[in-house]
Amino acid sequence: MQADRGQQGMDLEEVNRLVRSDMAAVNSVIQEQLRSGVPTIPAMGTYLINAGGKRLRPIVLLLAARMGGDCGPRPIPLAAIVEFIHTATLLHDDVVDGSELRRSNATANQLWGNAAAVLVGDFLYARSFEMMVQDGDMRILATMAEATSVISQGEVAQLENVNDPDLSHGAYFSVIEAKTAKLFEAAARIGALVNNLDAAAEKALAQYGSLLGIAFQLMDDALDYSASAEKMGKNRGDDLADGKATLPYIHAMQYATAAEQAILREALGGDVSAIFEPVWEIIARTGSIDYTLRVAEEKADQAIACLSGFPDSVEKEALAFLAAFAVRRDF
Repeated sequence: MQADRGQQGMDLEEVNRLVRSDMAAVNSVIQEQLRSGVPTIPAMGTYLINAGGKRLRPIVLLLAARMGGDCGPRPIPLAAIVEFIHTATLLHDDVVDGSELRRSNATANQLWGNAAAVLVGDFLYARSFEMMVQDGDMRILATMAEATSVISQGEVAQLENVNDPDLSHGAYFSVIEAKTAKLFEAAARIGALVNNLDAAAEKALAQYGSLLGIAFQLMDDALDYSASAEKMGKNRGDDLADGKATLPYIHAMQYATAAEQAILREALGGDVSAIFEPVWEIIARTGSIDYTLRVAEEKADQAIACLSGFPDSVEKEALAFLAAFAVRRDF
């Protein structure tokens, strides 16, 4: 894939080194903004922030903000806003899905209950918009307002699609473009806005972010069928158990025999522990994981191509690496 070229010497540790001081500042802002006289808010917020994760969305924003040169400390609180929005969506997702495990840790709804998880998610949304108002750039406020609206609509669309074994490719991609790719797109676009890059550069970075997000989600969906719970930080087959027809499932339904389709239909939203191995055999026979990986790699290549008009820099190299990394995670 194209993502294998041009990143020699760059790895995730090098990317982290590039943004280490900025990310330390982002974490300080996060801790400051989590302060509240209501004890559950900082307790849950700190638990979630300390639970791990690669913080790709704020990193994308910080790197994109440097594509036009140094713009000072302004991206720091904006990166914290993006992480707050992402964390809020995870809180709400875990409640909707009834999830018990995320990144190998108990979910917040398991520890504090569904009601508290939803309400703290609402607090994170509200605090994010307070911070955007403090920044004062209407372009950034409009970007994040639109992103939040699109993400919410994507979540509802996914809910409407639950337990639909005949979900189309188009409907699936509409959901992941909304619920996952949109926040990556917004992060990259904000990076362009803080440096007042021209319209073409802003569009290129936004497209990069969207394609990166799609590639990232496709890989997650493939990993759900292929990785151990230890690698994923959750239970294998969670998407299937939750009734989510992701791309490996959709592709398998297209190429399975009638008997195999009956097994897949029964499995969607059912007792995965009792039927996962036959489903996995169908997924493997139809080449559905390989197909999903190929599509993910195509999206990663397209994301890298969006950076071609920018001058060479370590930030550009790092963004290209992140697109490659999105589809190279442990399988």
